[in-house]
Amino acid sequence: MSVSSRPLNGLSRLDAEDRSPYQRLSQRMLDISGDRGVLKDVIREGAGELVTPDASVLVKYSGYLEHMDKPFDSNCFRKTPRLMKLGEDITLWGMELGLLSMRRGELARFLFKPTYAYGTLGCPPLIPPNTTVLFEIELLDFLDSAESDKFCALSAEQQSQFPLQKVLKVAATEREFGNYLFRQNRFYDAKVRYKRALLLLHRRTAPPEEQHLVETAKLLVFLNLSFTYLKLERPTMALRYGEQALIIDRKNAKALFRCGQACLLMTEYQKARDFLVRAQREQPFNHDINNELKKLASYYRDYMDKEREMCHRMFAPGDNGSTVGEN
Repeated sequence: MSVSSRPLNGLSRLDAEDRSPYQRLSQRMLDISGDRGVLKDVIREGAGELVTPDASVLVKYSGYLEHMDKPFDSNCFRKTPRLMKLGEDITLWGMELGLLSMRRGELARFLFKPTYAYGTLGCPPLIPPNTTVLFEIELLDFLDSAESDKFCALSAEQQSQFPLQKVLKVAATEREFGNYLFRQNRFYDAKVRYKRALLLLHRRTAPPEEQHLVETAKLLVFLNLSFTYLKLERPTMALRYGEQALIIDRKNAKALFRCGQACLLMTEYQKARDFLVRAQREQPFNHDINNELKKLASYYRDYMDKEREMCHRMFAPGDNGSTVGEN
């Protein structure tokens, strides 16, 4: 090593020691904005396609200021994160760019310079002016809602011009939206999404060799609608969609179970028993089916006890010892 190089190396070490934690971290991060305004470090690789523009994303995130251990913003405490649409619900430019670089299941750390975060003014009192922030983001899932919304806005005639796989993809996206809303207990909104999916599938006439693909997609939506109407306390509609599912697959245990639940709520005990026994025949060790049969037996006992009590009151002797109708 030459004498002239020693001071440079020493200066380099001192310079590194003088750098802030974020400055040191930034040296090993990937520049995804082209101006080092958004830097990325992948903690866990994801899989599949990149997030599409205008998608709705399901993410967990935490935002940190330098020299602070606790996040200034986080949604990790929520049991079910909220679905957020790019360009509408996500206001940080850096976060949107970061998400567009991610795949399902990916966990990454990002540094956002002020231009891509809270700007020159910051966000008082939490974020000081001209502040670089760090975000850890986990992409749980995303849905390409833009494609679905555009397709659903077309007329039936226009939709018919597209290949079947396109229709099936859009219907699946609508169903996935419904599933997300269902998990959020937003049953009415879930029902709307499921019905949009069903309308797309009903409109489509497929050649005989591909009709099974449409029927398989319909079956899933019928099951979703049956369960959703049970949650909405509308057992008649739940039964209707459960029976539609059974037309496609008469031995489908889930459809038989939903029909049994609906009949139980309607106090049609014999029909409930028929459906549930058929479901049990398909899945003898299913815990939910067996519990529903026990519930049915209990309800039926209570019903018969009340019937006997009513009959007893109708025909029991009066207070004066005479029966009803005696002189």
